[in-house]
This record gives sequence, C-alpha cells and structure tokens, in this order.
Amino acid sequence: MSGSAAQAAAVSPLDPLVAEYLAVLANERGASAHTLRAYRRELHDFAAWAAESLGASSAVDRIEHTHIRAYLSTLYGRGLSKASAARALAAIRSWFRWLARTGRVQQNVAALVATPKLPKHLPRVPSIEQMNRVVDSVAEDVASWPARDAAILEVLYGCGIRNAELTGLDLDDIHWANDALLVRGKGQKQRYVPLGDAAATALRTYLAERAALLAAESARGASTPALFVNLRLRGLGKPGGQARLTPRSVARIVKRIAILRGLSADVHPHTLRHAFGTHLLEEGADLRAIQEMLGHERLSTTQRYTQLTTAQLEKVYDNTHPRAR
Repeated sequence: MSGSAAQAAAVSPLDPLVAEYLAVLANERGASAHTLRAYRRELHDFAAWAAESLGASSAVDRIEHTHIRAYLSTLYGRGLSKASAARALAAIRSWFRWLARTGRVQQNVAALVATPKLPKHLPRVPSIEQMNRVVDSVAEDVASWPARDAAILEVLYGCGIRNAELTGLDLDDIHWANDALLVRGKGQKQRYVPLGDAAATALRTYLAERAALLAAESARGASTPALFVNLRLRGLGKPGGQARLTPRSVARIVKRIAILRGLSADVHPHTLRHAFGTHLLEEGADLRAIQEMLGHERLSTTQRYTQLTTAQLEKVYDNTHPRAR
C-alpha cells in the first residue's frame, strides 16, 4: 500500500463499517483468527484504495461494481495472482452482503463482479499404501516425540479433521464410550467424527506419556485441557497458558515425517485430510457420509474427491489399457 493510500485509509468513511463487520465475524459467526486476519487485510486495503481513488465519493453507498473491478485490476498491477484477487473479492462480497442485509447499501454490487477463473489444481494425494507406510513408521529418527507425532498422524488421516481442529482438541473431546471425537469446525460448528481403532490406540499410548510429562508441572498446580501439547510445555506456567501445540508446529511435524518417509515435499496436514476423503471414496463410502465426516457445508466441496478419483482412474486407464495408447 502506498503512503498516500495508508494516509487516506486513516480517514476513510469505510473504516468503521469494516471494523463493525469484523466484530460480527468474530463475535456472532465465530470466525477463526486466520479468517479475521485475512478479511481485515483485504477489506482495509480495499477501503484505502477507495479513499484514495474515489475521494469524497468513497462512501459505501456510492461504490459500484465497476469500482470493484477497477480495484481488482490494481491487484493484478501489483503482481498478485488470480487466486489472491479471488480471495480479496470473496472478502469484499461477504462484506457487501452484510452491508446490504443491514441496510447500508441497497444491493450487493460485489456480486456482479465475476470471480477470476482459476486453474483447477487437484491435490496430489498419497496412495493408501504410502499413507499406511508413513503412519506405521513414526520413530525417533523422524520425530522428536514419536508417541505424540504418531497420534497426530493417526488422527489427521484416520479422522479427516483440519489442522486447526486438531490443535483445538481438548482431553474432554475424546468420547471413548462412543469411539468418537467432538470436533469444532469452521464458524464454531460442532460435529462428531468416528475414532478408529488405530487412532484410539495411538492416542492411549501418547496420553500415558503426556501424563508422565505433566506430572512434575501438575505437582505445582499446573494443568492443561489441551490434548496435544508441545514437548517442553512452553507457556504452561503463564496465566492462561496451555502449552497447546500450534497449527504451524503440526505442519512442521507432518512435513518432516512425510519427507523422511519418502513422500513429496508439498505434503502438509491438509494432504492427510484429502487422503482421508479420497481413500474413503475409493473404498466405496457414500459421498454424503464423507461430507458429514469432513464437515463440509456444501456437497460440491466434497465432490472434489470425485474429480480426484476420476483423474486417478484416467491415469490408470491411460497407462494400462491397450487401446488407450
């Protein structure tokens, strides 16, 4: 952002409306910290651009869809990708939808702006054999805490949950009697996911070591509800500290193990979620059941796994059928 834009943004009439909308996202819709950071960045940047480009006419009810298209053009001019422009447009659309619903504008003009066409990149998913090899071989040569890290992989792959959902788990979220995990997804929506035998066994092994690690701290009155904790219990002694493992740490753990066990360098926690859905579909699971377990709001999101398995089938056909060559 240019200096003049930043200066204009400070007095933009749009700023209070941006702040009010962000408060709604945080307090009423339970948006994640990641979503709030992204929307804050995108909307304040748009507000700054509007103040600088439109001047006195930058009042929100004076903004037309042509202005939003012009803003997207400036993003391309900065060298941003179509994906980045699409994310900015999504934030602006969501904001204008709220503005229209609360009577600040007559209509959501952002809905008239077409989303930039993005190339379809299907995620590369390890095979069932590859995943079994990685999950079954977590040892000291690839993990700083093998029991914990094995449990992380088992839960990510065995339950199909998101990274942030994994790190948000508490001890009380394990429902042993029902073989299920209580998971808090996007927008604080809750769902139960099945806890398979392999994941349950890995969790019990880890929990025994977790209890031993916490024993010295708990003797001084310290405890934590967090299921997955960091090895050195950093932060536990601070007010409100839980020593909870962060999503960034989980990403590092997964990537290190995956690479050292022969998977590609682009593996991350969400890869295991994709593998969960894809392998269920390959083995004949119903798409609606997969949607429920993954916590997808729309079936169209889950249907990406259909595209993925179709692409894999086409590759097998091309490589093996005598009439394909």
